[in-house]
Amino acid sequence: MNLSLSDIVPPLRWTAPSQVEPIASDARLPDAWWQALPLDRACLIVGTAQVAARLADLSMACWGHLPLGDILPLIRVTDPDQSLRTPEAREAVHALFTSVLARLLASESQPAREAPPVPAQPATPDRPIPELIDEIFAALDDRQRAIAKDRVYAERRVTLDELAQRFSVTRERIRQIERDLRDHVQTRLATPEATPLAAHLAWLRGRLGSAVPADDLAAAVPWHRTELRTLGVPTWRFVRTLLTGYDQVDGWLVAGGADELKEKTRQLFTDGPVKLPEAVTMVAQLGVREDVAERWLASVPHLRILEGHVVPWPRSVNEKAEAVLAVAEGPLSPEEIQTRIGEDYSLVGIRNQLTADERFLRVDRNRYGLSRWGGEEYIGIREMIVREIERAGGEASVNTIVANLTTRYEVSESSVRAYSGGPGFERTQRGWIRVAAPEQAEPYHPRRDVSMTRRSFRSRDGRWWHRVDVNAEHLRGSGSPLPTGFAAHLGMAPGGQLTTSTPSGDVVISWHNQPTMGSIRPVLADYNASEGDSIFMTVSDGGELLTRYLPQAAQGLPPVNMALHLIGYTAPVASEAEALRLIGARIGLADGASREEVLTRLRERGDRDILAFLDPEAG
Repeated sequence: MNLSLSDIVPPLRWTAPSQVEPIASDARLPDAWWQALPLDRACLIVGTAQVAARLADLSMACWGHLPLGDILPLIRVTDPDQSLRTPEAREAVHALFTSVLARLLASESQPAREAPPVPAQPATPDRPIPELIDEIFAALDDRQRAIAKDRVYAERRVTLDELAQRFSVTRERIRQIERDLRDHVQTRLATPEATPLAAHLAWLRGRLGSAVPADDLAAAVPWHRTELRTLGVPTWRFVRTLLTGYDQVDGWLVAGGADELKEKTRQLFTDGPVKLPEAVTMVAQLGVREDVAERWLASVPHLRILEGHVVPWPRSVNEKAEAVLAVAEGPLSPEEIQTRIGEDYSLVGIRNQLTADERFLRVDRNRYGLSRWGGEEYIGIREMIVREIERAGGEASVNTIVANLTTRYEVSESSVRAYSGGPGFERTQRGWIRVAAPEQAEPYHPRRDVSMTRRSFRSRDGRWWHRVDVNAEHLRGSGSPLPTGFAAHLGMAPGGQLTTSTPSGDVVISWHNQPTMGSIRPVLADYNASEGDSIFMTVSDGGELLTRYLPQAAQGLPPVNMALHLIGYTAPVASEAEALRLIGARIGLADGASREEVLTRLRERGDRDILAFLDPEAG
């Protein structure tokens, strides 16, 4: 026997070796024996029952969603009923596989017999099949023929009421005639004269497979497009009514349940991208013809064909970005990811998700990869200089630092030298630099911390954001003040400076007389923001300025929704109590704070714009 186990078990050919190896390996057999070793040889070494046991374990662990006939197609011949079931009880599956493998080995030991002929299209009958079909309807009266043409075999079925009115009878009488007509057709199909049509239907089922574009039925044979003389409809439309067990959904004819086949298809790709040729082979195991498999894959929700791969395509932008990067097999910029997703996601939104989601790693100034790939994180120029100094043992040459960073990252030499000569670093005796010793000063404690700071709000992940209401000065590129409580929350103190990065350039926050943020005009331009809109901003641990855009509230919103809009919450709420709970959490109050406590905290923080919507008299 020249067959290996993978030759008779198709899923072994497309399942990742990392999944197969831990379950199928055996110390008595060579590596990847299921591909390299003839099946009869493997069974001789470890026993047929042991080979079947490995296959049963794989079925339970990896292929639980597949029918047994898709795992071991021989079962479709030896036990057709069992072939339709999925693996459930491991012992029953083991016994079935053992029986099938034993029969296969026994048959191989017998003298070779001719392989069964490949099913072919039935021979051309003595009379054209459309003529045979026309005979079924030849004796119908005008009323029966109208019901057949306009209701039973029509593309757009007329209603019972319309037919009842046309023929001046009750709708129940029309229903009875329709039922009698269907019985008449079934009776005629059971006669010897209809044998050519029955043979054609059997061939057609094999040709269509488990899913096929609906228009493929009309093109299956030339005479399908012939118009039936008695009904005035194309022959394929009559043939379609005889294909019981097929549903027509979204332009496809699907055997069994369309939702079930779509779910089985999705399950094939849960582990990530698969190259399209391999994906076509995998889908063919579900009974979808290879010549239509790509179209079927493109039609299944939550899958997408992307650059020659089939990938899971869930609803969230994070998972779509993950799929894009997995196919690319290398880092991409947010702009490249946005282009490849090809949907209506804002660039800033994608960038924020790449920064916040642990699945992604920023590997350069404007490039992101997948964290599972490993590698060093791009953490801002100053922090990377510190990292280089630590690697060098506490001090390093500026030239060496410049060479290392400009080689690995898209940063300019002038930027690295500017940061190296700035605050936080000092020269050593030989002209190198080291991290400056921290000043022994008391930490700065603002008069109001961030929870008592106007327009500062805590998100569900615990991060505090400050709302900037866009005005003409922001749009012109002017700087703007920041509250001391929020600046101190970012780790700043009087006399300090914080440089944050954005894709369009750095934004510097400095603290002289009061904290001041430099121009955010490029950020506003990215959002196409206008006067009256708002930007919520904070700074990541890596020094990146994170922003969220909030358009100006629509006119006519209820006061409670206007108040929620000012904290960045735009979803509907069921009651004012729920709104107060949300606002309380965003301004740092414990869960369960009373209405009066929320209003008092808003008043103490100075959020009179919010207060005016919740308590007009107090506002």
